[in-house]
Amino acid sequence: MDLDQRLRVTGVRTGEGATRDLVMERGRFVPSAPQEPGLPEEAEAVIDGAGLLALPAPVDAHIHPDKTTWGEPWLSREPADSLAALIAYDASVRAGMRPVAERAGALLDHAIAHGTRAVRAHVDVAPQYGLDNVLGVRAAAAARADLLDTQIVAFPQLGVLATPGTDVLLEKALDEGADVLGGLDPVGIDGDGDGQLALLFGIAERRGVELDIHLHDRGEAGLAQIRQIARRTATAGLGGRVTVSHAFALADLDAPELARTAELLASEGVGVTTCALGADPVVPFQALGRAGARVAIGSDGVCDPWTPFGDAEMVERAHLLAYRTDARTDRELAACYALVADGGADLLGLDRITFEPDSPADFILVDAPSVAEAVVRKPRPRLVVRGGRVIARDGVLLGAAGAPC
Repeated sequence: MDLDQRLRVTGVRTGEGATRDLVMERGRFVPSAPQEPGLPEEAEAVIDGAGLLALPAPVDAHIHPDKTTWGEPWLSREPADSLAALIAYDASVRAGMRPVAERAGALLDHAIAHGTRAVRAHVDVAPQYGLDNVLGVRAAAAARADLLDTQIVAFPQLGVLATPGTDVLLEKALDEGADVLGGLDPVGIDGDGDGQLALLFGIAERRGVELDIHLHDRGEAGLAQIRQIARRTATAGLGGRVTVSHAFALADLDAPELARTAELLASEGVGVTTCALGADPVVPFQALGRAGARVAIGSDGVCDPWTPFGDAEMVERAHLLAYRTDARTDRELAACYALVADGGADLLGLDRITFEPDSPADFILVDAPSVAEAVVRKPRPRLVVRGGRVIARDGVLLGAAGAPC
């Protein structure tokens, strides 16, 4: 398909109503006028949408592609009874894996083929790794830049203050293509909330980059760190540019405290990501959203030394979120997909996909009568369209340049 050729997908549904045509050109939707009679074949490609449901392309707002064993032989994982043990085991098995660019690239290809339009990739930076992981994921992302938007987070998996030299490497990672500065459990890992946050916010403010901090600490200690992050965000003028990932402490709050914290996060412009992974707490995303806070969801680890599970398919992630939050009504189920699509777009600073003129032409077609049923049945996308080009069918990529329709 010519990159400048207009694409028309006929007879699709974008809601519960009648079918419509979707017309796109130069990566955006354009007004859906009736097909012109006698139009030269080369001017407009036409695909029969067969009454399928069009969904906005999803966003994976939190994934660790450098850790994945995707495409590797099976890894028999050893027991680990703490976060520190998991971190140590992860580091111990990395040396025997294929290069980061190959493993990450294979995982990203799978995500793209299942409709993902963008990812925020947390990539380990530590003295024992140097910048190898950042460079590997950056190479994988660059090779797929026409298919996927990628934000790389320089993530200090072994701690910031606990591992001397990491602060210097984090800044070097920003020089080498990382887009976002990462952090990890200021108290739980580094044992110095004030020290780590002062360092990270200082770098973010000086370098003009966003900040995304993993926070697993629960209870009052976790909540205190969330409040401190919100205060520092306001002081640094970084509203809309700071994210707390996982934020397990939010799941422990009663309704009044949750409402107060949600209002704080919304007013100071601090976003939150959750993952609905395993037995981990799930952020109460609907309460946060009602307060105006930005909330998104991601895959977290995918088939890595931490977990044998995951597939980077975001329709599946919406299903897991619905299951974990006991979503039952159509409205509740649809809200889970909205978090995958709109929530992710908002957190990563992308335009929402509305199917209206000038909206990005990034979407998937699924065989389902409604968004709610798609979340429950999790059908494989029949068609993936990126920038007005068909790039995958039935979970298989058609080619890096968008193979013929």
